[in-house]
Amino acid sequence: MSTLGIPGLEPALEASLISGMAGVESLLNEHIKGDYPLVEETSRHLVAAGGKRLRPLLTLISSHYGDPTSKGIIPAAVVCELTHLATLYHDDVMDEAPLRRGVESANNRWGNTIAILTGDYLFSKASDLLADLGPEAVRLQARTFERLVIGQIMETQGPLNGEDPLAHYLKVVGDKTGSLISTSARFGALLSGAPKEIVETLTKFGEEIGIAFQLADDVIDIASESNQSGKTPGTDLREGVPTLVTLNVLKSTDPKDFELQKLLRAPIENEEIVAQVLAALRAHSALDQSRDQLMQTAKSARLALGPLPLNDATSALFSLVDAVIDRSA
Repeated sequence: MSTLGIPGLEPALEASLISGMAGVESLLNEHIKGDYPLVEETSRHLVAAGGKRLRPLLTLISSHYGDPTSKGIIPAAVVCELTHLATLYHDDVMDEAPLRRGVESANNRWGNTIAILTGDYLFSKASDLLADLGPEAVRLQARTFERLVIGQIMETQGPLNGEDPLAHYLKVVGDKTGSLISTSARFGALLSGAPKEIVETLTKFGEEIGIAFQLADDVIDIASESNQSGKTPGTDLREGVPTLVTLNVLKSTDPKDFELQKLLRAPIENEEIVAQVLAALRAHSALDQSRDQLMQTAKSARLALGPLPLNDATSALFSLVDAVIDRSA
């Protein structure tokens, strides 16, 4: 397995991506510096916690369909990661999450106000980098941000009367997660000068793998015995946030599921009950059903790669899909 988390990378491509990711880390750490020590401390909190860096990595891979040395590639990759980090600060406030990326959440450590303002600060730093990438990049980011916000509002509002909750949830996932991962791929292809048809293909692929990434997290949140996703298992249960697994349970018409369904319709605060519900979900057919749905989404991501040329970058993207799925195995 590569140090980048993608199996079977061709050595020259791997070396290029490792070098590029080092450049991303350097610019990311340099760019969050500011004149006010507390803002720098709170901003660095989640940057230092690490994370998968999926979005900048996808930007770098996608740049190999054009000129990967183009000067805008690294800044665009950092824009995507800064945007992602900013949304995490805001999400944790909304979810009252105590943990993020295996460390104490910013809202838990400094309070909601500081966490919100830190997210805003990171958005401003992303905009500063974007200004040098041209109006098309600025417009792409604005439209992505629009989808991120709409996805969060839709999640908060919940499905409308008569709307299928699972279909609503998948639309939320597309906006909240798929949109930025799609944009990450598009940035790499666009700024490297890749042909238009390749830009569009990678944009579609990014959306599909973004959705798969979130669905894999949903499975991990139930199935994992550890903090594999950077969150404590059962976090979504505690917060009463619907996920793929719980929505599949809620669709059941089996009378034996009625009591479990009742528990899943509200946040679960009692840790003993959380443990009982986790055990019930791990033994429930809905978990395997969710894995099947994840595999179907992964298949769609692979199919989206069909029009791309057969080269090392395309092989890396196929392997990236495998890496995303393997997390939930």
